Amino acid sequence: MLLFTWFMLFLALICVLAYQRASLIIWSICFTLLLIFATRFHSLTLCLLFCWLFFLIFFIPLNIKPLRRRLISQRLLNFYLAVMPTMSRTEREAISAGTVTWEGDLFRGNPDWDKLLSHAPARLTEEEQAFLDGPVETLCAMLNDWDITHHRLDLPPDVWQFIKDNGFFGLIIPKKFGGKEFSAYAHSQILVKLGGVSITAGSSIAVPNSLGPAELLLHYGTREQKNYYLPRLAKGLEVPCFALTSPVAGSDAGSMTDHGIVCFGEHNGEKTLGIRLTFDKRYITLAPIATVIGLAFKLYDPEHLLGPKEDIGITCALIPRATPGLEIGRRHFPLNTAFQNGPIRGKDIFIPIDWIIGGRDKAGKGWKMLMECLAAGRAISLPASAIAGGKVLSYAAGAYARIRKQFNQPIGKFEGVEEPLARIAAYTYIMDAVRTFATAAIDCGEKPSVASAIVKYHTTEFGRKLASDGMDIHGGKGICLGPNNYLGRGYEAAPIAITVEGANILTRNMIIFGQGVIRCHPYILHEMEAARLQDPHEALIAFDNAVMKHIAFGISNAVRSFILGITSSFIVKAPKGKMKRYYQQATRFSSAFALIADVCMLVFGGSLKRKESISSRLGDILSYLYLLSAVLKFFRDQGDKLEDLPIVRYASLYCLFEMQERFHEIIQNFPNRPIAFLLKILIFPLGERFSKPRDAIAHKVAQLLISPTGTRERLSAGAYLTEHPDNILSHLQDALVKTIAAEPIEKIIRTAKKEGIVTGYSIAEQAQSARENQIISEQELNLFMQAYEARKKVIAVDDFSNEELGVA
Repeated sequence: MLLFTWFMLFLALICVLAYQRASLIIWSICFTLLLIFATRFHSLTLCLLFCWLFFLIFFIPLNIKPLRRRLISQRLLNFYLAVMPTMSRTEREAISAGTVTWEGDLFRGNPDWDKLLSHAPARLTEEEQAFLDGPVETLCAMLNDWDITHHRLDLPPDVWQFIKDNGFFGLIIPKKFGGKEFSAYAHSQILVKLGGVSITAGSSIAVPNSLGPAELLLHYGTREQKNYYLPRLAKGLEVPCFALTSPVAGSDAGSMTDHGIVCFGEHNGEKTLGIRLTFDKRYITLAPIATVIGLAFKLYDPEHLLGPKEDIGITCALIPRATPGLEIGRRHFPLNTAFQNGPIRGKDIFIPIDWIIGGRDKAGKGWKMLMECLAAGRAISLPASAIAGGKVLSYAAGAYARIRKQFNQPIGKFEGVEEPLARIAAYTYIMDAVRTFATAAIDCGEKPSVASAIVKYHTTEFGRKLASDGMDIHGGKGICLGPNNYLGRGYEAAPIAITVEGANILTRNMIIFGQGVIRCHPYILHEMEAARLQDPHEALIAFDNAVMKHIAFGISNAVRSFILGITSSFIVKAPKGKMKRYYQQATRFSSAFALIADVCMLVFGGSLKRKESISSRLGDILSYLYLLSAVLKFFRDQGDKLEDLPIVRYASLYCLFEMQERFHEIIQNFPNRPIAFLLKILIFPLGERFSKPRDAIAHKVAQLLISPTGTRERLSAGAYLTEHPDNILSHLQDALVKTIAAEPIEKIIRTAKKEGIVTGYSIAEQAQSARENQIISEQELNLFMQAYEARKKVIAVDDFSNEELGVA
């Protein structure tokens, strides 16, 4: 019995030290004291003798660094060098781009929630708010999306001029160059409002303010380039585009065949050092109307005019439209949307060397420049487009589901419709939360490369799902295009955001975890840097320091995962309030994620980058941890409003369930079955206990959307909701308010009809009969008829003659 007691003390000590992530010296002291006390009170038995031998053999070498390095770390370093994956130059530059924010805390397995909540929330300045309330509102009122997409296939000339005159192309350009110098959050808010009205307008404004000449010039341009181009871009005197994608190189920039040769040529009648370019680019937004083209190409210097290297690398240059030999002006037609997009080609075009962005010093640094800019921009433009759709749908689908009736009741009260309504609300809340969280980080000076990939991937995927849910709710109203259709063009365009700025399949399978594990893991990058050191002694010392901490980290996460699983994470310290349990469960899954990520790297080694099904699921877990964190912070930043709790809980449960499913899929498909069994025991000791949000909570969420609640207003905040004759959303809101006010009257009329007191075939005829029989008052009849007409107006669909549709 006494032996069992000492064993339990020994086990408890291991658990406490591992859970608290004690240092090696603390482990050594604690076990020394435990063994001394055991020997003192239990005499030196064979079992204790074995424990002392284990302690001396194991802990003494660990604490003597030269011995530890020779016996342990050197062998680990040799193994590491054998399994470490090879990386291309573009891969290394992509991984090194940007900064690490909250996703790094999630990788550590023990996130500090107080730190998360202390981050400053995103806010608009008075100037930014005034711009949204002024020029942006005016521009929204000018946009007729049916006219743009069906008749013109372009923005009207007066809209283009308004955009240029009011500085929409200079949102990110500093004031000293004539720009607005707005924050990332303001930039996002502007695109959200515009994108909900016209995808064409939103995209046309997004590109000049995203990954393009202005952004590249701001960070890398020479003084002369900045002084010339930035004021012209800010005033709309130049329309920019950026050409990266080619027929053989999309996401894989390393396969780019567009090239330039350093040579002497003639420019403005003078012999000039320059580049002779040959390229074929496609999918370039604004290309057909661009006046200045940013171009990415591989630069070669066979005559060594710039230096000893021949293969200089990917380079970015600015080319005026008037450059001889440039083929530009033709258009692509992406999924029936009207934003300007097309190919750019050139063969043996000569440009001066000074047209390289940043001058000749930036030759060969183009890919790194692009990745660093994309690290921030990827969290703004495309997410804003998806969020615009979510906000419009939350507002419109909720109203429509209350206005539209079948079987004499609003369709929003059918459980089959409540389900997609709840998804629309929850996904929109998640998108808004994560977009706000990421842009706030950017405004604090961060370039969150991994977080931006998470935001881009999940918001655009949510957007695609929401488009389908919106169509399901609206039925025939959604599929009939015309001036009164507020869903069709967004549904058509949903796949566009999926494919650009890193195709979503690539982003999920290779970037989120592939880049995240190196940048966000507390020790992997240090180990890789140590392994690459040329001096073997320095490499061993640096590697030893990192790998010992990594081993302790792994042991700690294994113990923490099991303890938090067995206790259902009740022991986790978390912020108090209604969402405390979600913070605790997120901590549990953070530890489990850190554990399973390390196990996958240990088992698969360098081949993990090719195990895309495994790495994509690991990326999903990291993503859902990030999304859940953003939801919890967004709820706190908005004042912990109790009315929003059903949506916040739905969103949180969704994230937890999705994480559980990805853990399950990884374990189920893990090739080493004994390790898979051990992982299941450590991560789910009590089984998989999370489920999708239940019907009861979905019902509560749906009811918040089909009434003019504060939650619905907050969910749609930022969309263009202004009362205007051409704003369909304002018509829906008017019909919703009138419909709710008329519901008691309609109930009286229908009851009277059942009792045979009133006559008439239509509800309007029955209302007139009810008034004639003095069942309702004149005021009630007027109120009912106003609701009837308003409802009729918003559920109407468009019809055309063949001539109006342009059919011959």
